[in-house]
Amino acid sequence: MATTVSDDGRDASRYRAAQLGLTRLLVRDVRGLRRLIIPSRLQASVPDWLTAMNAVIAQYAQASSSLSAEFYDAQRDAAGVAGVFTAAVADPPSRDQTDASLRWATKDLWPRDPEDPRTTDAQREPLDTRLAQAEKKAEQVSQKLVADTGRATVLGAVRQDRQATAWARSAALGACAFCKMLASRGSVFAQDTVGFRAHDGCHCAATPVFRGQRFELSPHAKEWARLYQEYAAGHSGSQLARFRRALAEHDSNPLPGSF
Repeated sequence: MATTVSDDGRDASRYRAAQLGLTRLLVRDVRGLRRLIIPSRLQASVPDWLTAMNAVIAQYAQASSSLSAEFYDAQRDAAGVAGVFTAAVADPPSRDQTDASLRWATKDLWPRDPEDPRTTDAQREPLDTRLAQAEKKAEQVSQKLVADTGRATVLGAVRQDRQATAWARSAALGACAFCKMLASRGSVFAQDTVGFRAHDGCHCAATPVFRGQRFELSPHAKEWARLYQEYAAGHSGSQLARFRRALAEHDSNPLPGSF
């Protein structure tokens, strides 16, 4: 008898909650490293901060990848498919990738000539404000690097496992319009889908679908699909904006203020 899998089944919800808990610990540790940036010695102290951040992000990325591999293997066992397969954990982000993300997060820290037309409004803010903004951006890019490693583990396993056929996006009730729109599509993401579209702060997860399984949208994802079809489908170029307005007016779950 074919099993049924959902974007918000018990196991998928527990897995997403575990990843969210990991994010909370990551943010706690990232905030603790803020002390390494000394405002009066930016040039000397930021490199030390980058080194420490790389170590923390790599540690949490490995944990996220391990959680994802365990989730995939458990989902495969529950599906009762034939053959033996063990999900391989994805590697943490490279030093170059992490440095590039963190340098983007801190790009407004450095002193700029306020009269230079290339200087942005953010770069004209007081240093304390720029530090707070850089800290927030660093938290967001760190979360994405870690979560992407976990998502890459599931997607990599789906691509390599002959018994896997597709994956579905699992989004939280309070997710943004972009995430809800993709989650409402169900298991349309084929085995060879290139990647998982995610933004900073995205807590969506990938749920694997195996041969012989029937995928069923959760009640809230069905409602997102209905709203999309009624208010946004067929409006080329403005689907997301229309869907966001429909969610704000008709969805009972909170919608973040921006994306």
